[in-house]
Amino acid sequence: MRLALYTGLILAGGYACLTPALAADPTGDWRVADGVANIRVAQCNGSMWGAVSWEKQPGGRDENNPDASKKTRPTLGLATLIDMKKKPGADQWEGQVYNAKDGQLYSATITPVGTDQLEIKGCVMGFLCGGETWTRVSPPIPLSPANAMAKGAPKPTGAAPKAPATTGATAAQPAPALPKPGGTAKPGQKGAADQVGDICLLPEIAGFAH
Repeated sequence: MRLALYTGLILAGGYACLTPALAADPTGDWRVADGVANIRVAQCNGSMWGAVSWEKQPGGRDENNPDASKKTRPTLGLATLIDMKKKPGADQWEGQVYNAKDGQLYSATITPVGTDQLEIKGCVMGFLCGGETWTRVSPPIPLSPANAMAKGAPKPTGAAPKAPATTGATAAQPAPALPKPGGTAKPGQKGAADQVGDICLLPEIAGFAH
C-alpha cells in the first residue's frame, strides 16, 4: 500500500547531489522509496522528530490507522519518527517509528551515514528487525525560534542587549528580506513549495507530552 511507504522502514529512492553537510546530523529532508515522499527530520523539544514533508501524489490519508478518528487525517505532515533521543557516545538516535501500514508504533533507530544517507532500523518486540536507507535532498535544519526555546534545548541567559539609540536619517532600517531562490521555501520555512514548514510547530509534535 502506498501509505506504507511513509514509515520508517523504507528503501531509499534516487540520489541527489548536494553541498556537503555536517556529518552525524540527521536533520533535513530525506527521499524515500521510488521518490513518492520526503521525510523532514528536525530537532524538537530536545529530540529528533520526522514528518512527511512532501508527497509525489498529494492527498494521502492515514487510512490504515486502527483508530477510526485518524483514518482521514492527511499523511502530509504526519509524524513518522517519534521522540528520538541521542544515544550517549554514538551518532545514533533511538525512539519510535510510526508504521502507516498498520497504524502501530515500533522501536527504531536512525543513524547518519556520511553526509547524505540516513539508516533507519526498526524492530518489533525487540526482534524481526529490518533496516533501510534514506537519501538526503536538503541540508541540515538549524534550530528554529520555536524549538530553540523548547523543553530540553539550551535557553539564553541574561537580558538581551539594547540597540544603540539613533535619530533622524541615521536611524537603522530593517534589513530587507532575502529572496527565495526559484520562489521556493527553504526546509523548515512554510511557502508555496513547502506546505509543512517547521515540523516542530505541527500540533502532533508541538503537543507531545514529555
